[in-house]
Amino acid sequence: MTPDGRHTPDVRVPRLVGLMAVDACESARARGLFVHAPDRPDFPLVVVDHVVRQYPQPGAEVPRDSVVHVWFDFGEGEGGGGVREPRGPRPPTGGLGRELEEPRTAPAVLLSSP
Repeated sequence: MTPDGRHTPDVRVPRLVGLMAVDACESARARGLFVHAPDRPDFPLVVVDHVVRQYPQPGAEVPRDSVVHVWFDFGEGEGGGGVREPRGPRPPTGGLGRELEEPRTAPAVLLSSP
């Protein structure tokens, strides 16, 4: 209920994770929700950063005019890119790996004329 006694129907929270800031705001606004970013004091100026977390979760039913909190950075110890290079186990030897090795140069042959 609103302060003036009108009933506000519940709305489903859209999935905002993965969206750019401007698209997340538009998607929430279209459902009658507001967006707040506790980790970004400059949130009104953010346009292309991507949402990595949100609360309440997508699909939750909340009253119209509720606030959905979004984050643009993972907290310490959460997610992130991690190591992007293979660490092991190494592929087995042989097969294509052996065929793709650099060709070895033949030892130079000295020719002499009589």
